[in-house]
Amino acid sequence: MTSDQKEKLMNLMGEGQVIFSEPMDKHTTFHIGGEAEAFVRVESIEELTDLRSFCNREQIPFFFLGKGSNILVGDKGISGVVATFGEKMCRITVKEDMVIAEAGATLAAVASFAMQKGLTGMEFAAGIPGTVGGALRMNAGAYGGDMSQIVGWVRVLEPDGNVKTILGAHMGFGYRTSVLQEVPYIALACGIQLMVGDEKEIRMKMLDLAARRREKQPLEYPSAGSTFKRPEGYFAGKLIEEAGLRGKRVGGAMVSEKHCGFIVNEDHATAKDVRELMEQVRKAVYEQTGVLLEPEVIFVGEE
Repeated sequence: MTSDQKEKLMNLMGEGQVIFSEPMDKHTTFHIGGEAEAFVRVESIEELTDLRSFCNREQIPFFFLGKGSNILVGDKGISGVVATFGEKMCRITVKEDMVIAEAGATLAAVASFAMQKGLTGMEFAAGIPGTVGGALRMNAGAYGGDMSQIVGWVRVLEPDGNVKTILGAHMGFGYRTSVLQEVPYIALACGIQLMVGDEKEIRMKMLDLAARRREKQPLEYPSAGSTFKRPEGYFAGKLIEEAGLRGKRVGGAMVSEKHCGFIVNEDHATAKDVRELMEQVRKAVYEQTGVLLEPEVIFVGEE
């Protein structure tokens, strides 16, 4: 970005909403990544529309970030604008048995809200460390549940600035995918269709799932969750373990000793460390089994 573009961006968004040269390791669960050229918090649909239009006019790269829970940012950072929702885009409300959540809200907050309202069906999401928007894009899921099972509708922002609503049945949900990966929409909010349940039972189920996560997942280290997608008919972690890769390291990155499906930031890992380790894992598993693991982690920015 030129100095003139930076000044225009500051004038557009207002002081306090734009940070230049912002380290992305502060905004990803991997705690890895170089600087974003400009990091912008948007507090309304109008601000998001104006920002996106500005980037299009000025031919500035634009990337939208949730909680950074499923991405690996390159060591040289991200050129252009990285936008994220501020606190005013995180509201959660309820209408009968439907929870309406804005895209900036965390899944944990929405699941907790549903529990307090005595609504069941979202317990699986309580421990997923992402936002509603990211969960819609990835069809996030765990323990037999995913977003496709509970989303009634999604409100999105189209590239031309129009807002439209897509029914859940038309979201193209699949294993870790949705229409949001195919079309440049930005999720704004969604309606989550739940059922009336018992608050105490819902709480107990959430506590049980949380205990299972602590027991089986390497929550003590920064990571991006499951590193690879589940191959059809297999489990990625089991294939990696059987290839003798438990605890394998490249620099500060390590195949988790607790759960081989996770690559963790064990000691100040770089993005290069993680990518090199991922490639070594993919190669070893393929040579041993013929199964080519597909990354679930999304690569963003420059190496």
